[in-house]
Amino acid sequence: MSIGALDATAAYGRALGIGKDGIGGTSPAGGIAASDDGSFAGLVQSLVGDAAGSLRTADTASARQVAGKGDLIDTVTAMGAAETALDTVVAVRDRVVSAYSEIMRMQI
Repeated sequence: MSIGALDATAAYGRALGIGKDGIGGTSPAGGIAASDDGSFAGLVQSLVGDAAGSLRTADTASARQVAGKGDLIDTVTAMGAAETALDTVVAVRDRVVSAYSEIMRMQI
């Protein structure tokens, strides 16, 4: 999947909650407002939430294994899933940074 410079700019604006009137749409907690319309911000929020859940599951499984109450296969599977989720988040981050750098190199 290729992310163009204009797509990245539009996604960045939606992530910040900047509309046509320039008003941001942040949640009361100060984070980005959750969106269920399939936007880029919703995708990133879901991706990070899933990765955090995988990391928590792996942490719990490894703690059980250290305590002698867990199954080794379950621990290795959870660690593999957490590693894959983290690699995915890092890859998306790298693509966003690359798109941002491309935007910054554009001449006005």
